[in-house]
Amino acid sequence: MNALLKMGLDQTLALNQRAARSLVNGSEWLFRREQLVKSGKTWFELVFDGDPMSVRYYGLPDDTEIPLADGSRMPIERDQAPVPLVLVPPLGVTTETFDLMPQRSLVRYMAARGFRTYLVDWGRPRREHARLGLNEYANLMLGRALDEVRQHSGSTEVSLMGWCMGGLLSLLYQGLNQDAEVRNIVTIASPIDLRGGGMVAGAAEVLNAPARLISKYSSLRLKMLDPAWLGVPPWMTTLAFKLTDPVGSVTSYWDLVTRLWDREFVESHTTTSDYLNNMLMYPGGVVADMTSKMAIDNKLATGQIDIGDKVARLDRIKAAMLVFAGSTDHLVPASIAERIVDIVASTDKEFRVAPGGHMGVILGSKAGNAVWRESADWLWERSR
Repeated sequence: MNALLKMGLDQTLALNQRAARSLVNGSEWLFRREQLVKSGKTWFELVFDGDPMSVRYYGLPDDTEIPLADGSRMPIERDQAPVPLVLVPPLGVTTETFDLMPQRSLVRYMAARGFRTYLVDWGRPRREHARLGLNEYANLMLGRALDEVRQHSGSTEVSLMGWCMGGLLSLLYQGLNQDAEVRNIVTIASPIDLRGGGMVAGAAEVLNAPARLISKYSSLRLKMLDPAWLGVPPWMTTLAFKLTDPVGSVTSYWDLVTRLWDREFVESHTTTSDYLNNMLMYPGGVVADMTSKMAIDNKLATGQIDIGDKVARLDRIKAAMLVFAGSTDHLVPASIAERIVDIVASTDKEFRVAPGGHMGVILGSKAGNAVWRESADWLWERSR
């Protein structure tokens, strides 16, 4: 058989195999899509089960190593750090945020790096939760979660790590309570200065002028409205996240069609799409608090913000701080996230820019070698 004929047969065989794989993957995507979703697969112990908040504990994996997004494998550290790590996700998303896929699971990664890893699960808000505000989440619920973590771990000291609103809730808790046992805080893409540019700041600027005008010439105040009217439905939360990358939201389906033969890509695409399409309601009480105190008055940027009947003094926080922003984050750019470094009273504090947009910085394929690894290295030195 001459070389040209052999090359043609090999290419034909490869195309046939690719077509067969595309047919199998396409059929599953159409009729059994749930089998392609790989999120939430890491085992956990339910430490506290409340309504709506609960606490999970992710222990050391049984294996000797775990897979990473870049195709490599990382050995598991069996010597655990004394200070446990509490992961705080934002509102409006599911717990799959930090357990998206086996090779892109922050909870699995941190447990494998030797941290006793806990996750605050905000639950699935329902209509009866519509009036929950920042005081309930940042003060009462997060405070209860840390009590449960301390009781379960036997350690009074903890480290907090939060993405987006999760980082903000961590800062508000610490500003309200000045908890001396919170040793370290890591925030990723958390909005602070809402006059610092980006989509969040733009929305705040749009709201600011008319809100002040209405307040000046009428008796209408946002705080007078029933918070139940202000809740953001799940579809709107989904839309907000997709608008951070509108082109990618459309072209991703073309990518799926052209790479339907690639099982790993199809699983990744389906899992991410399932995550984005199953966002949660934002309680109206939180929306009201964030709009009036953050978007309109920009109080966070001053270092002091009233929450309930207390004042959160971010300018008195002394815990060690590591702050990240995404290099291509148009929702919360570096100019918004970096402000907290200037506000806190910590002597051990640092700001870093990592690759990725608002979601990619914590969930993307490069997050493992950037935010995850750098956070773990930084925390390890401060958790012994």
